[in-house]
Amino acid sequence: MTQHYLLSIYQPGLAGEAPPPEVLEPIMRDVEAVNQEIRAAGAWVFSGGLHPPTSATVVKAQGSDVLTTDGPYLEGKEHIGGFTVITADDLDAALEWGRRLARATTLPIEVRPMQEGSCG
Repeated sequence: MTQHYLLSIYQPGLAGEAPPPEVLEPIMRDVEAVNQEIRAAGAWVFSGGLHPPTSATVVKAQGSDVLTTDGPYLEGKEHIGGFTVITADDLDAALEWGRRLARATTLPIEVRPMQEGSCG
């Protein structure tokens, strides 16, 4: 039985500048190649890139009120810049996709199983 996994791409800094084109273009080409491999293997569910954390709005219940604040909920040295959801037979298979994505992005990838029934 297959399981869904979230592959989170961690990027450094809160609102760092994008790498110059000569650095970013080969990375994006490699990421697209991995995405094509995931699709060809029938493991791809969906993926997406995120705007910088400064574009976030936090909605938080506090008593009977709901407050909104600008900016990320947590401030840290890294943030999630994008993600891919895959299906895999087991954690080892999901980790292999995570390794391929880490090589392509040159960034840390968190591989996390999703709760049953939470994707579709």
